Amino acid sequence: MACPGVRVKLSFIWRVFWLMRTVIDFALPQETYAPHSIRTEGHLTLGGLFPVHARGIDGAPCGDLKKENGIQRLEAMMYALDQINQDEQLLPNITLGARVLDTCSRDTYALEQSLTFVQALITKDTSDVRCTNGDPPVFVKPEKVVGVIGASASSVSIMVANILRLFQIPQISYASTAPELSDDRRYDFFSRVVPPDSFQAQAMVDIILALNWTYVSTIASEGSYGEKGVEAFTQLSKEAGGICIAQSVKIPHNPKLEDYDKTIQQLLETQHSRAVIIFASEEDIRGVLNATKRANQVGHFLWIGSDSWGSKSSPINQFEDVAVGAITILPKRSSIKGQERIGIDSKYEQEGKVQFVIDAVYAMAHALHKMHRDLCPDHPGVCPRLEAAEGKTLLSYIRNTSFNGSAGTSVVFNKNGDAPGRYDLFQFQMTNSSTPEYKVVGQWVENLQLRLEELQWPDGEQEVPISVCSLPCKTGERKKKVKGMPCCWHCELCDGYQYQYDETSCRLCAYDMRPDSNRTSCQPIPIVKLEWHSPWAIIPVFLAMLGIIATIFVMATFIRYNDTPIVRASGRELSYVLLTGIFLCYIITFLMIAKPDVAVCAFRRIFLGLGMCISYAALLTKTNRIYRIFEQGKQTVTAPRFISPTSQIAITSSLICVQLLGVLVWFAVDPPNTIIDYDEQKTINPRLARGVLKCDITDLQIICSLGYSILLMVTCTIYAIKTRDVPEDFNEAKPIGFTMYTTCIVWLAFIPIFFGTAQSAEKLYIQTTTLTISMNLSASVALGMLYMPKVYIIIFHPEMNVQKRKRSFKAVVTAATMSSRLSQKPNERPNGEAKTELCENPAADPMSK
Repeated sequence: MACPGVRVKLSFIWRVFWLMRTVIDFALPQETYAPHSIRTEGHLTLGGLFPVHARGIDGAPCGDLKKENGIQRLEAMMYALDQINQDEQLLPNITLGARVLDTCSRDTYALEQSLTFVQALITKDTSDVRCTNGDPPVFVKPEKVVGVIGASASSVSIMVANILRLFQIPQISYASTAPELSDDRRYDFFSRVVPPDSFQAQAMVDIILALNWTYVSTIASEGSYGEKGVEAFTQLSKEAGGICIAQSVKIPHNPKLEDYDKTIQQLLETQHSRAVIIFASEEDIRGVLNATKRANQVGHFLWIGSDSWGSKSSPINQFEDVAVGAITILPKRSSIKGQERIGIDSKYEQEGKVQFVIDAVYAMAHALHKMHRDLCPDHPGVCPRLEAAEGKTLLSYIRNTSFNGSAGTSVVFNKNGDAPGRYDLFQFQMTNSSTPEYKVVGQWVENLQLRLEELQWPDGEQEVPISVCSLPCKTGERKKKVKGMPCCWHCELCDGYQYQYDETSCRLCAYDMRPDSNRTSCQPIPIVKLEWHSPWAIIPVFLAMLGIIATIFVMATFIRYNDTPIVRASGRELSYVLLTGIFLCYIITFLMIAKPDVAVCAFRRIFLGLGMCISYAALLTKTNRIYRIFEQGKQTVTAPRFISPTSQIAITSSLICVQLLGVLVWFAVDPPNTIIDYDEQKTINPRLARGVLKCDITDLQIICSLGYSILLMVTCTIYAIKTRDVPEDFNEAKPIGFTMYTTCIVWLAFIPIFFGTAQSAEKLYIQTTTLTISMNLSASVALGMLYMPKVYIIIFHPEMNVQKRKRSFKAVVTAATMSSRLSQKPNERPNGEAKTELCENPAADPMSK
């Protein structure tokens, strides 16, 4: 029924529908003319829109006949009307007629055709119209269409819905799935028994996620169906996360061959994006598959087709090899029994939307039945109230209807007029007979149920092919995202002492940790120490053992021959002190190599400098004594003070106490402890990193501990230089001098080696070995030069170890002074005196006991 308000406000309809006037003017008797139409009589008439013909080419409105999408669907409507009219329970005493129009798969042509549905609702002023004989014309009132079944394509439904809503004619589509049609404010009289593409797009997103594809491309036919479908997929994929769109290609209206080729070339720009979402018409699907074959890319693309592809054979005819592996979606359906074959010899395969055509017709019938029951309770047929009812009334009944459809599933509508999402999932597969066919591999009913084990892929691939922008990073690598493309990244190794914290970041291990082999976590750095079997320890230990044996041997020899002249002449007390210091210099080697603990660290502090301190304190006391004797002798024959053995022991003890006092202060300020040094062997390669267990003694503390001994050594060397003119065999002056010179050379070599290896990864081993060998050499030099000649005489030449007559201090000093003078060059000697030997016993020292 026409709305007066709409008629007044929308007078432009006359301009828009000028074709209607032409149609009316050329009306056939008793029937309004409409090309490509079918009409059946009934008490109430339903409109129908079907793509009986394909789009025309070269300007023609219609093309070839479409047996599946067109004829089968049209027959399904007529079949449903027959069933309803024969049903005594549904719309009793009321028959439904039909006015079915051909859309020719073109939205503009469908708009022209759909004007037929609104003719009865347009009031025309015919007062000035006369026949040629002057009589007023007789107009046949067009039949009233209470509702429309269709259209098929979303673009056609959108175009028609904009007209039908103006005249409040309800519309139920059996195939239009564009999400745009869910807008109840713009398409308030539109309903559909198929789910919108927003559900289909969600099913596609779920399939992509189930196959672990993250990088996909999309193809859309220009128009509401394709563009809105891809738009819904893009939005849902963003919400789901983890899916990126590599290419988004749109196929224009009336595409040419090169448009399809351009589409394939654009898709190939992103080679890793093999999965392609395709929302396109059948013609465009064929064009894309054909272009793929021309580009020699059969098997490259992994197609995910919308319901326009479904399980149809027409889009893939002659391109089956290109379509193998394609996963397609189709609203859940069942084959409806009772449909006729198209041709006696044709292989009939029921088209996928037949069920929904029948459900759409039944939905309209159930709504009319309930409206008739409410408006005509006591009237067996069409009552005036029903005849005058507005389209809004019928729409409310449609939206509230609920029944079991032709496939046994419920038919219901939500507030937007949409049906619930229920899809079957197909895959086009090669069968055992090498004839490809569609196979059901799952379903989507609010959530995905996909049988992955039944999927087959192009070229016989066994595993699910990949469609990703970037391959997964290896263990221990982090993802560095590409700006603007969250699915694309570069893989960067977590190097050094970093481990993989999560997918996108590396973190530094703790100070005492290093990354494990696959860099996914941290593990403790191994702890090492200088082992006894290490080559760095074997050499100093061997030298120390030889030195200890030699020292014990010398000491035992001196004790055994304690009262012999040579032992007495060497200053027995200081000799034993010096031998003790030499012994301790050897012993420190074992303390430096022993496993560090508090006791070992304490003994290291004590004995590190003590052995050298004792040795050089004794030697300094000896050289100082000799120096003072001869310096004093130049001035007077009186003996210097503090040259007796007791005084010498006292002086030596005083010098040693300074070292011990320093150690005590060190203990008080910084108690001994062990530490694990991770810096010393923290190499660039963390696999080689080691923590070094050692005493809490720094390099500076080692030098300070040895510093006092070095000071004694330098002072002793100075005195040795000062006493270099003492007679050759007088009281060990010359051997002490050679000892000190050699020792200075050893320690001058030690210092650069010690500090030069401070940054080396082998610092512990090099410094410990250098220190112990230096101390062993120092002790060995003193032992060899000062004691081995005496031991040699004692053991092998006892005839030389005899007592000679004693001389007074005055005689000794005088003899030594004269010897010093006579040892000068002949031309420097006074009065040309010849050299004269004055010492009767070179080994004897008149100051010794």
